[in-house]
Amino acid sequence: MNLPEILFLTFFIVIAPLVGYQFILSLLALNAKIHTRFKSDSNRNFALVVPAHNEEKIISKTIYSLTGLVYPKNNYDIFVIADNCTDNTASLARSLGVTVLERTNPKNRGKGYALRWAFDLILGYQESYDAIIVVDADSLISGNYLEVMNFYLDKGSNVIQSSDLVLPEPGNWSIEATRIGFLLHNYVKPLGRKVLNLHMGLRGNGMCFRSEVLKDVPWNAWSLTEDLEYGLILLLNGIKIDFAPEATVFAQMPVEAKNAESQRSRWELGRLQIIRMYTTKFLAESYKKRSTAFFDVFIDLITPPFVNMMLMVMVSLLAVYGLWLFGFVETFLLLLWGLLALIGIAYFFVGMYVAGADKDLYKSLLHLPVYIFWKVKVYINAFKKGKEVNWVKTERDQ
Repeated sequence: MNLPEILFLTFFIVIAPLVGYQFILSLLALNAKIHTRFKSDSNRNFALVVPAHNEEKIISKTIYSLTGLVYPKNNYDIFVIADNCTDNTASLARSLGVTVLERTNPKNRGKGYALRWAFDLILGYQESYDAIIVVDADSLISGNYLEVMNFYLDKGSNVIQSSDLVLPEPGNWSIEATRIGFLLHNYVKPLGRKVLNLHMGLRGNGMCFRSEVLKDVPWNAWSLTEDLEYGLILLLNGIKIDFAPEATVFAQMPVEAKNAESQRSRWELGRLQIIRMYTTKFLAESYKKRSTAFFDVFIDLITPPFVNMMLMVMVSLLAVYGLWLFGFVETFLLLLWGLLALIGIAYFFVGMYVAGADKDLYKSLLHLPVYIFWKVKVYINAFKKGKEVNWVKTERDQ
């Protein structure tokens, strides 16, 4: 076996299990049970928390969405955290009849700090809340949301992550490509894990915590992806996170791709932070506890986003094909990479079917090359900036 064969076979052995596992999760998702009735003995009291930093352009939509939930109005309150705001976010929210918590702390900036501050305040109120829900300021929420959360709490769940998806914007390549990624990562894969009774990670938007959980394990996550980090902290403390696919939050992504770059850079840099901090911990815990669930978390941490992974597979396939044409590698290696590419494509289409993707989403595949080019540019810019420690605000469209 020559050097090119050794290199490409080694890389295949590394990436093939990651692609294959995602395909298996998508097949399992086909058989997931989706509830349609949410009967409960009683209506719990909820605090809906909306962290906001200079969100005057969109905060009204989110509040209207929350006030229109199909749930008794006296059983939930809405809190907007006006965090270090210099615009009209607080006054707009207050005019719509919700409670505004204004926070000014130039030193400890970021969503994680804002959430911890608000949780401490709300848990200390005389009003008793059974659970606290976090919804981003750029979101619309399904009308059944609190019904579903109440149902899952009845079943004994302590922490629940709902479906976290993207509002459609047909014809917009950046939003529609992001929508595909959210469908696969935030709906299809968790649905497959639900069948296996594994853990669900937190996604930041649409998180529900039983109040006792936030008291027993206070929010101490300050990284760029604080939601993902707190979810890992909960798992290390033995608290399972359930997935409720029946309830959904829809995030509104910036129409202009340039306005999404700061958000995407924060996600990518934050993910690398979390990988460095927690990957070895979960690998060690999975071995120590002989835990399949912890090993699954480890696999999820090291698995690149689907677009990145398929880009690596297709580039490798083309490279192996070129080497095969000139006789540098054997046919078996070309067949292996070809099979892996087919498995990745199958995962995509099975996942789209499971998620009930619409025609516009399939049409957006034509824009995939543009999206890949843009994402590579975002990666380059993110790594040029290096480590960022502040809550970087996503630029909103005019």
